[in-house]
Amino acid sequence: MTTAHHVATELAELGAATLGESGGIPMAPRLKATWLGARLAAPAYTVACAPGDNLAIHVAVAQAPPGSVLVVEASAIPDRGFWGEVLTTGAEARRLVGLVIDGGVRDVSALEAHRFPVFSTLVALRGATKHGPGAVGGPVRVGDVPVASGDWIVADADGVTVVPGGQLDAVLAAGRARSVKEEGFFRELKAGKTTVDLLSLDASRIAGA
Repeated sequence: MTTAHHVATELAELGAATLGESGGIPMAPRLKATWLGARLAAPAYTVACAPGDNLAIHVAVAQAPPGSVLVVEASAIPDRGFWGEVLTTGAEARRLVGLVIDGGVRDVSALEAHRFPVFSTLVALRGATKHGPGAVGGPVRVGDVPVASGDWIVADADGVTVVPGGQLDAVLAAGRARSVKEEGFFRELKAGKTTVDLLSLDASRIAGA
């Protein structure tokens, strides 16, 4: 039986770019790793913040299942530091594995020192309020993509891809097939073929070709 750990490992190895071309849904490119080398593959636990407020994030850290990545809708007023070292320390103690937020974070050097994967739209010094309202566990829209708790999130240097929970097997199968095909391309390219040959591209459409 395939375990969540094995699924996470395979998704991470395939990567956000391959999965985004294999039935996964890429988030908008404004979502980027806050430190070089950050990567994750984990099921989502969703959070919706009130404008400029992170009370819902604090609640999510307290109750999200271990092994989750928090996926946070905070784009109404994104230029706040919704997350920093204090929440990172709390999340690590609760065995959460990362954060994807359509909004700002701070304490970036500390996040890197913790090696806690965070993907955000910006870095912001100004703190968030903690009054609510907000919601956890329900549907959100992050990076222009609908996300539900339990969907798989794959994030690395190329960006963030959402794999809907009900499509996991199909996306994995398509990702494996794409990876095998690309390995064949690499061998043929090293042997002298060109991408024009391999992809059957029409070079006659290019002036001077």
